[in-house]
Amino acid sequence: MSVTSEATTAWKGTLFEGSGSVALASSGAGTFDVDWKARSEGSNAVTTPEELLAAAHSSCFSMALSNALTENGTPPESIDATASVTFTPGTGITGSHLNVNAVVPGIDAAAFDAIAQDAKANCPVSQALAGIEITLEATLA
Repeated sequence: MSVTSEATTAWKGTLFEGSGSVALASSGAGTFDVDWKARSEGSNAVTTPEELLAAAHSSCFSMALSNALTENGTPPESIDATASVTFTPGTGITGSHLNVNAVVPGIDAAAFDAIAQDAKANCPVSQALAGIEITLEATLA
């Protein structure tokens, strides 16, 4: 069975002067403002496609890591993952950096790192982002 998720954006105006909003249509979890200024300069009040992509990447990676750790016989107590997606105007999305800190009883740092690297390479969002550099910092708490 496949699942299709949707988001809808309503945009008004030009790229540089215009603005819009993106709605998470499948879940109804929220509507978020978007504009070029936030995307190219940063903002604490307006989201960007890269922030939404970072949310997708960190959550997908966390799920893949949790599953891989469980299959290893070392299920995690907790995983805290952050994805930092970089956008350069005129170039595009240039990378995603995953930073994970996890509590995993019964595993050593080398085994954890190997499993985390595999989860990074094989989570579906990482695979969709194959055209950019994806880096990882993985630590045990």
